[in-house]
Amino acid sequence: MSQDAPSSPALDGSPFRLGIAAARFNGELVDGLLARVLARLREAGVKPANVAVVRVPGSHEVPWAAQELARGGVAGQGRAGRCDCVIGLGVLIAGDTNHHEMVGASVSQALQRVALDARVPVINGVIVVNSLAQAKARCTGRINRGAEFAEAALAMAALC
Repeated sequence: MSQDAPSSPALDGSPFRLGIAAARFNGELVDGLLARVLARLREAGVKPANVAVVRVPGSHEVPWAAQELARGGVAGQGRAGRCDCVIGLGVLIAGDTNHHEMVGASVSQALQRVALDARVPVINGVIVVNSLAQAKARCTGRINRGAEFAEAALAMAALC
């Protein structure tokens, strides 16, 4: 991703219903992203009752949860109705193989398919990086990708 995030117009998020599918793998990093997403959504006026957060084991499971949120909910979430936008969150860090790249590509394609099939925007907030330092910078450090994902979700929800 570029370091030059687009500027977004100020949007009133109060009418929007948003879903967030977040991986538990690399939990501290994903939790950082999630906290930043939720903070930006609150700043925009999104009501906490209108945000459903679903946690799944890893990034590979994010598209399934995103699909369920786009369709109207996940069992036990206590809210019915389709989301205006869904955000998928996860962190994939390089290891000794290119597994992180394969999972990242698969997740990216699946999230796009969910968006097109469900006709609900889906923001791909699954970060694929080469090092823990890169992940920390984007999830809990100087690069606020969580706020950027929230801004994108607000902009797309406003189009619907």
